Amino acid sequence: MQRLFHFVISVLLLPGTVMIAQAQEIQSPEENQFTKISQQILLSAKRREPADSLVQFLQQISSDDLYQELNNDTKKKTFWLNIYNAFTQLALAQNPDQYKKRGQFFGQKNIVIAGERLSLDRIEHGLLRRSKTKWSMGYINRLFPSSFERKHRVDTVDYRIHFALNCGAKSCPPIAFYRAEQLDKQLDLATRVYLRNEAVYDTIKNEIALPAIMGWFRGDFGGKRKMTELLRKISVIPNDTNPSIKFKKYDWNLYLDNYKTD
Repeated sequence: MQRLFHFVISVLLLPGTVMIAQAQEIQSPEENQFTKISQQILLSAKRREPADSLVQFLQQISSDDLYQELNNDTKKKTFWLNIYNAFTQLALAQNPDQYKKRGQFFGQKNIVIAGERLSLDRIEHGLLRRSKTKWSMGYINRLFPSSFERKHRVDTVDYRIHFALNCGAKSCPPIAFYRAEQLDKQLDLATRVYLRNEAVYDTIKNEIALPAIMGWFRGDFGGKRKMTELLRKISVIPNDTNPSIKFKKYDWNLYLDNYKTD
């Protein structure tokens, strides 16, 4: 692990990656080497700069080192959210035409982490959603996930990831730089802001239109009853109401560089 640490620092100091001050920041005990690298790749994507050295480093790390570093759900979510968003932006900025065949794009195993070839779908549904099948609305698990997936997936599905993942579509939430020590606050904020902007409550009909992603993955949210509780909690609807729920259409138009502004 000590050799790994020194190699991380050497990678971060290569030209075209990050500044020395940023590399030194990784040495503080509260920071995690791999979550920091995921942030730096995302920063490269935002700046439209090459991230080759960092990507190559993640290809060459061992699965055991990744497991030891991402040793709880907070670190796993931080890492995989940043990786998903970064690699989506990098790929589509390089070749936007890939997005015309979205199913193929999300299923291509073009991302290599710790020697394992991964697709965006596998990161989302396998690692972040704990081996859920893509089209089961969040109610059915895949029967035979790979050993890599079982080793590195989260222990508990967190519905808030759906307000953090950006697949390049117009309806996607904006991209944030997720940090392990702030993750809960960041995900709470992402959830609150996205739903307050996207949910449409009709007081006359007592009906609320929610983002399509909540319908696609309703099991992750605990069904409509839990959705209603969430909407009350974040003040999207009054506490004394119980509206009927419908789901909006998703705007799949390509919309890159949608980063959260502070």
